Amino acid sequence: MASLLDSLERSRLLKDRDAAREVLNPAEPPHVSLLRLCDAGLLEGGLTVSFGVRPDELVGPLTLAMGGAARRFKVVDVRERPVLELHILAGETSERWEVEDLAALVHNLNDLYREAPDVRAVAVLGEWNDALQLLCVEKRALPRLLRERFFQPHNRDALERMTEKR
Repeated sequence: MASLLDSLERSRLLKDRDAAREVLNPAEPPHVSLLRLCDAGLLEGGLTVSFGVRPDELVGPLTLAMGGAARRFKVVDVRERPVLELHILAGETSERWEVEDLAALVHNLNDLYREAPDVRAVAVLGEWNDALQLLCVEKRALPRLLRERFFQPHNRDALERMTEKR
């Protein structure tokens, strides 16, 4: 069985193997190690988001990390009451999204760009060090990643549905 670092390198997700070795704790389960690596900034496409960040504040960095058509995503208006609502513009699509938290924003962005091959999918890896750990991955890499023992995203069902359409 390949090591976590070997699997991450093969998937082109690891930035620096030597730095990753220093961060890893061999006694941890692999999915916990993935959180640790993301938090350390050692994963390509990894984002660490403080719990104090609002969904409208995350849109820019997240859509930039998603790449492709998502880079042209725009927030036209933000309403705060009763629930945070984003009026968005993506190409010809204009919608209003109620986003109560960061996971809801990730869900909506993944859904909006599910058919766009040039836009990376966003995996919600979980919480580590008082922050949410996200990983933007190429959609063509999803089927292989979803078979890996270390890859246990909270939004696994949504990511699996993305692969069914391919």
